[in-house]
Amino acid sequence: MFNAFERAVAGRYLRARRGERFVSVIAIFSLIGIALGVATLIIVMSVMNGFKVDLVSRFLGLRGDLNIYGYGRPIDDYQAIAATVRKVRHVTAATPTVEGTVLMSSGPYSTGGLVHGVTQDDLRHMPAIGGNIIAGSLNDFSGDDVIAVGKSLAMQGNLDIGSKLTLVSPNGAATAFGTVPRVKAYRVVAVFDAGLNDYNTGVVFMPLAAAQIFFQLHDQTSFIQVMTDSPSVVREVTHDIVQQVEKDEPDARLRVLDWTQSNNALLNAVEVEQNVMFLILTLIILVAAFNVISSLIMMVKDKTRDIAVLRTIGAGRGAIMRIFLMCGAFVGVTGTALGTVLGIAFSLNIDRIKGWVQTITGVNLFNPEVYFLEHLPAKLIWSQVIEVIVMALALSLLATLYPSWRAARTDPVEALRHE
Repeated sequence: MFNAFERAVAGRYLRARRGERFVSVIAIFSLIGIALGVATLIIVMSVMNGFKVDLVSRFLGLRGDLNIYGYGRPIDDYQAIAATVRKVRHVTAATPTVEGTVLMSSGPYSTGGLVHGVTQDDLRHMPAIGGNIIAGSLNDFSGDDVIAVGKSLAMQGNLDIGSKLTLVSPNGAATAFGTVPRVKAYRVVAVFDAGLNDYNTGVVFMPLAAAQIFFQLHDQTSFIQVMTDSPSVVREVTHDIVQQVEKDEPDARLRVLDWTQSNNALLNAVEVEQNVMFLILTLIILVAAFNVISSLIMMVKDKTRDIAVLRTIGAGRGAIMRIFLMCGAFVGVTGTALGTVLGIAFSLNIDRIKGWVQTITGVNLFNPEVYFLEHLPAKLIWSQVIEVIVMALALSLLATLYPSWRAARTDPVEALRHE
């Protein structure tokens, strides 16, 4: 497509001579602009992908792939229903759970939170909790006065293994003077790190039987948490669960919510933010492409006499156009390549880089009290990287068309008339 003569002339034009360095500097800044735009887009998209994947996995590890609720009431025959659900294909666990809102206090510290009542075996096999015990042991998670707390709650409430945490439930006993809240102190036997600050701060676990007594459920549960072997099959599993329960427990009036329904607003917000960020950062590459246009127009203006000479010695309009296309393509391709390498390298080492910056500046760049997660995730999706590369190359190559066409339209007679 490009012969040796055209490549030689394009290379000569890209190497600035004395008095032509201003045009070369503009081309360099255009290259840097494209590189930074591509790198920024790859980094931001990888962080958004990592945030979404990590957030979903954390939520699923704590809340299950789908949950089964009773219609306006707790679930009565939860053991039989859980046994029925475990027979459904793709189901790996069915955990009866008691949930209630409480006021938690330890000394001068108090905060609102949730209590989840589960059995010792179910808590041990819960992915986000069982394998992330940082103090104490789940072997002691039995009895009617024990509790497991998150690391942030333990830190803020100055709780250690053996410390007492007082729980106050608004659903208490009715007396002649009104409803008296239920108050009971529980002994901390384990501290977990769920990886989600909301859970580490505001959710505690107690044995199922103790939770049923505290919330006065009398052999009932709030819901049944179901785990599957793959989050992508929840719709199929939901349909099978409904059919199986209707067959084995025809009197049970239940509703099933999968993770796409219960976290729909959050996932949609992340998706919209990801699309908006892609659009905004694409404008950075577009601005850099306009810089390519301006640098090539200035180069064409500066090389008008050279173009006229080339035309007079036999170079056609197509050859002139291809020469300047190569000049612009060099800027676009080189900038895209540098930006891709920089973006991929940054994304693969983003947590390490964050640690270095925090060490140097002493500033916490990713405060877990503000964000859902306690680290900065990043996940490269190579199809997205390819999309960014193709888009950057297309914009930069399109930016070279008009200046190259103007160069090819140069009239050698007019250009040399005043020389």
